[in-house]
Amino acid sequence: MRQNGSWVAVGHLCQSVALQVLRHAEAERSGVGEEMPNINQAFPSKFLKAADLGGHEVPVTIKGVQFEPVGQDKEMKPVLYFEGKQRGLVLNKTNANKIIEITGSALTEDWRGHRIKLYPTETQFGGDMVDCIRVRPANGAAMKMTRPAPPPPPPIDFDDDGSAGGEDSDIPF
Repeated sequence: MRQNGSWVAVGHLCQSVALQVLRHAEAERSGVGEEMPNINQAFPSKFLKAADLGGHEVPVTIKGVQFEPVGQDKEMKPVLYFEGKQRGLVLNKTNANKIIEITGSALTEDWRGHRIKLYPTETQFGGDMVDCIRVRPANGAAMKMTRPAPPPPPPIDFDDDGSAGGEDSDIPF
């Protein structure tokens, strides 16, 4: 059997399902139902969820971005992957913009190797507060965002005679 990422993931999933089946069979024999310590284990996901962070900030190194089908509609979305991690983070506009600030680039190939922190929080969605994952710079690192250009000077107010106005201007202020 090939040992690429897909086959390894399938192997881990099969092992996990087999362990759950064995636990369930043991629980039936003993007459006691199986207790699940975390309900999120009942709903495994290919992508990271806020609950996966266990309430902690998690420092990660960006490996790359791939576009993948996500959700029931199988809409193509960017998924951020990390060094040494199997599951990726489906990027939303908020997190993508923050990574652009951190890395100083909108080109996803420039994100590789940058360290960020993932942290769980909540956001408003459809009128409800829902759990989400947000990103911030790792280790308080300064963002590489360039400073915006200063605003242009205010326009010069010309009088009817074409002069720029001055002490002899009749604007009362």
